[in-house]
Amino acid sequence: MQPTDVRPDPVRTHDPRTGEPGRAVAVEAGPAEVDRAVRAAAVAGPALADRVVRAALLRAAAGQLAAAAEQVVAAADAETALGPARLTGELARTTYQLRAFAEQVEQGAFLDVAIDRADPALNRPDLRRMKVPLGVVAVFAASNFPLAFSVPGGDTASALAAGCPVVVKAHPDHPATSELCAGLLRRAAAEVGVPEGVLGLVHGFAAGPELVRHPLVAAVGFTGSVRGGRALYDLAAARPVPIPFHGELGSLNPVVVTERAAATRAEEIGAGLAASFTLGSGQFCVKPGLVLVPAGADRLEEALTGAAAAVPPGPLLDLRMREAFLAGARRRAAQPGVRVLLAAGPQPTGESGLAVRPGVLAVDAAELTGELLEECFGPLTVLARYRDEDELGAALGRLGGSLTATVQLAADERGPAATALLERLRPLVGRLVVDQWPTGVAVAPAMHHGGPYPAGTSGSTSVGATAVERWLRPVAYQNVPPELLPPELRDGNPLGVPQRTTG
Repeated sequence: MQPTDVRPDPVRTHDPRTGEPGRAVAVEAGPAEVDRAVRAAAVAGPALADRVVRAALLRAAAGQLAAAAEQVVAAADAETALGPARLTGELARTTYQLRAFAEQVEQGAFLDVAIDRADPALNRPDLRRMKVPLGVVAVFAASNFPLAFSVPGGDTASALAAGCPVVVKAHPDHPATSELCAGLLRRAAAEVGVPEGVLGLVHGFAAGPELVRHPLVAAVGFTGSVRGGRALYDLAAARPVPIPFHGELGSLNPVVVTERAAATRAEEIGAGLAASFTLGSGQFCVKPGLVLVPAGADRLEEALTGAAAAVPPGPLLDLRMREAFLAGARRRAAQPGVRVLLAAGPQPTGESGLAVRPGVLAVDAAELTGELLEECFGPLTVLARYRDEDELGAALGRLGGSLTATVQLAADERGPAATALLERLRPLVGRLVVDQWPTGVAVAPAMHHGGPYPAGTSGSTSVGATAVERWLRPVAYQNVPPELLPPELRDGNPLGVPQRTTG
């Protein structure tokens, strides 16, 4: 006999500065709750068919978030310890992203309308093609961006822009922020006459696989760990009807410093690298975790360790990540041939009893193996010293896919050797950076935030205008009478969308 008083586990907030649990803000979703959220989203989907409504929804969502900025930032800081300044900037990015997608929806270029009129000489019928939304999108929120890559973030914004309703799997590090933001987005939906079920929210570890398995979920957007992302990716592929899984998993983001750059820009590069790998306590997906430097670059190493040692210690997002970071730093430091230039470790402060200090390790490039070739989430970077171009090339040959690769050059290195280095790095990454640092991902049409596996599971981007393409598929109409065509495909272009026409 089944017990009748079994209740879902509560979902509580936690203070990453102290580790203390806070109030219960939700309950973990079981299969029935996931099913209700997905079905409500599917029912709301037709309300997004009108692009005017979609644009209005995105702008209303940005307005609701901006109006509640003080409350949103306070909630996010209490759960992530990322600080009001950082989170205020992240909220501004989030609202800008929503408004940018609203403009994109109005312009309609992402529909990729193509019209080939009938041509008997080519034995070609009348063909008209456009892209249409896939259906309900499951979004997995990221731990390190409670706004820009979570409930109101880029995956949600781009899916809504495509005409897809969304169900978000909240991250356990910021459940209260997730509830608050979901409420604001639902308020925006009500404001423009869209059913509130267009944005669903579920909590709990078990809710993730349930979402991916649900037959009405048409695609998944994920930001998180390699282990968790790969398990869900495999689940999406193993469904009776497989679905697209757009995952961002792990990234080492290598940096290559040339010999002349180390000789002429040592202090500048050392300071810039320290600022980049410690930004946000090293919890950026584009943190440079491996730096290939020429052997004997002592000035650069001294500048780096000095600048990193001066960075105030800070807490990580939760106790589990803190323990994983400390254990990962210890294991890497214990590998053969590794020297500790700056020891990572716990360093309690008056603000946080759980703060950690950054670390810098060094190893010969020839001994670059094992975990040194894997991301360590937190403020740690590894210097790999190469003796010549062959050793550099061999080290690059051992790297997996990353979101970014950075090259630091001397002022006069603009010739064939620099070009060849960029060409060598291009197959490994989705973004190449020269003489700057990868931390910071601009929301812009030309941005690409993705990369070869394990950085990504598809060739798509999760940032920028083309992120919307993940949630669309093309449909061609052949010999369809004009009155039966979607307005976007009709002659005369009544909706004014960009059309590519032949014949």
